[in-house]
Amino acid sequence: MSDEAAEAAEAAEAVPETSGAGGLRIVVVDDHPVFRMGMTALLGSLSGLTVVAEAEDGASAVAAARTHRPDVVVMDLHLGDRTPSGVEATREILRIRPGTAVLVVTMLDDDDSVFASMRAGARGYLLKGAAPAEIERAVRAVANGEVILGPAVASRAVAYLTGLRSAGAPPVALPELTAREREVLDLVARGLDNLAISRRLVLSPKTVRNHLSNILTKLQAATRAEAIVRARQAGLGES
Repeated sequence: MSDEAAEAAEAAEAVPETSGAGGLRIVVVDDHPVFRMGMTALLGSLSGLTVVAEAEDGASAVAAARTHRPDVVVMDLHLGDRTPSGVEATREILRIRPGTAVLVVTMLDDDDSVFASMRAGARGYLLKGAAPAEIERAVRAVANGEVILGPAVASRAVAYLTGLRSAGAPPVALPELTAREREVLDLVARGLDNLAISRRLVLSPKTVRNHLSNILTKLQAATRAEAIVRARQAGLGES
């Protein structure tokens, strides 16, 4: 095991199982200790739910999922400045533990965060401040294979998808790029710097830099400015 992996494994704090252990096994991931402790206390008080570990960052979340084999991971998206982000950790957890369900519980209510999480494989998305009964229902639902969104998130998702159906499917700009690379390039063409893009898409700055490197290579662009010109010619970067 590498030093980094060992540190992550140690950072994933195991929660002792109670005598009533059994049922759904849960890992709680949040970089705010007070919220993480509160969520752990809430879930641990519910029948048939056992919190087996807590994690404060993405690397620890992945290590906890590998070690404790949870049924559900309750995942925040913003995990400080450390990588991976909540979205990236979700993707990695589902790669190594495809049977695990990820329920996002976050302060972020923008469309980019919602759809990035769902594309990464999350089955649920709630905003912090959701009632305890709503959180319980969501945990049990995603464990059962259902997809669940909080009321505000669901209404916006329906409106977004309805708008796409009404408008029809437009031609794909720069088809040599992946969907994520087009998202990054669109934001570059809008004038956002790497840090702003990482916050908008809930990615680490390093991941954004990697996407930009791939974009320049695929477009055969020597500079960021040249890539912006290509993007705008393809219709990206427009307000």
